[in-house]
Amino acid sequence: MTAMQHSNEPIVSIQDVSKEYRRAEFVVPVLQGMNLELQAGDYLALMGPSGSGKSTLLNLIAGLDKPTSGKVVVCGQDLGNTSQGALSKWRARHVGFIFQMYNLIPVLTAYENVELPLTLTPLKRRQRDQQVRTALEIVGLGDRMDHYPRQLSGGQEQRVSIARAIATDPTLIVADEPTGDLDAKSGAEILDLMGRLNEEFHKTIIMVTHDPRAAKRAKRILLLEDGKLVGDSANSDLAAASASVMAATHATGEAH
Repeated sequence: MTAMQHSNEPIVSIQDVSKEYRRAEFVVPVLQGMNLELQAGDYLALMGPSGSGKSTLLNLIAGLDKPTSGKVVVCGQDLGNTSQGALSKWRARHVGFIFQMYNLIPVLTAYENVELPLTLTPLKRRQRDQQVRTALEIVGLGDRMDHYPRQLSGGQEQRVSIARAIATDPTLIVADEPTGDLDAKSGAEILDLMGRLNEEFHKTIIMVTHDPRAAKRAKRILLLEDGKLVGDSANSDLAAASASVMAATHATGEAH
């Protein structure tokens, strides 16, 4: 797995972005006038109450959705002006996904689950095999390649999910509540692994989380509320940002 080369250009540039959804005759605003830049090698945690726009922002950055207005430029690509077919190819090349519920296919082994996204690439079988084995070794499951998801613990399933995310050597890793379904010990191990991907392999990571313990592992915390950016630890400190999120979460009585 190769390290991301740094440059002066931001890897993510969000420029005056708004996103709204239409439900019948109603317009539901989700993001309003968002501006954000991320550099290669950043490790960002997105936090905020339920409905604050965290997952919507993540989906825009990952090319799963398009802004209503404004510009989303990721890895030099203007995602709002890219066709769906070109977006699919762009995601396959640049984005690795980690989900809360793992999203593994039960009838496939760990090896086969990790190989799946590589079957959409022009890699030859020998190259695919090497990348699958490397990814599983990196996450500590080199001896579990032939196991099915039902034969693995939750923490091991999430490791397979991470191996699948990095098998294509993506530029960007997006993670939606990656520790949300794990106990404290397994969650900490997953966060250790993500930290290693960021520090050792210089992968840019954007993580949605409601857990301040997870957010503290990031280099930068963004706090969203009502579709607006209301806190950025790049201009303050992680502890203060976490405290703000804890207060907002308790005030709303919601977990995320």
